[in-house]
Amino acid sequence: MISINEFSVWITFQLSSIFIVGVPFSIFIWSIKKKNKSVEKLLKIYWKISILFFISLILFIGGVDFSLLILIISNSLMTICVWFWTDINRELKSYKLNNALITTTKAWRWSLTFISISFLVLSFQDFSCFNSFISSECFKWSEPSKNLSQIINQLFNFLFGANFTEPIAKFIGLFALLIYILGLFQWFIIKLPRSGRNSGFSNYNEY
Repeated sequence: MISINEFSVWITFQLSSIFIVGVPFSIFIWSIKKKNKSVEKLLKIYWKISILFFISLILFIGGVDFSLLILIISNSLMTICVWFWTDINRELKSYKLNNALITTTKAWRWSLTFISISFLVLSFQDFSCFNSFISSECFKWSEPSKNLSQIINQLFNFLFGANFTEPIAKFIGLFALLIYILGLFQWFIIKLPRSGRNSGFSNYNEY
């Protein structure tokens, strides 16, 4: 019988598929159509940061022990990035509630925050899974990645004529994580001191 904790993890992952992928993708297309540079810039930053979430799922497939830790960090970074930028926050506040795009964007930010907090609370109930998820108590965290594994395996088989095995997933996941960390450090060392919390969405040279 499924425990309350297992069901909570399952439902949180289901919500994450909607609010981490589906809703922001729709808002991104919407912002491009409406030519709203602030929302478009926010979503561009979000997609760059959210790559870590997908890397964490690859690490789960590869059986990497600290996959859950990377998952929680990715959720925290995604939440921070949608609230971090002062110029975007100022721009969003200037719109009235009857602006559907802006209101939807604000609602999505709060929903993403709620999901991130839910992941954090649930993960601390299985604190031992931060170092290893070999035990049966931790299997529920790797379940959602199995669906992704099947999709990637079919694509991998089609492109390369081989199966997407655990060692391959582990190598790709760790390599992608290394590149991501290097990119994050570069932003912290070079871009953050220069631009601070200004996203520069009004800079037309970036578009």
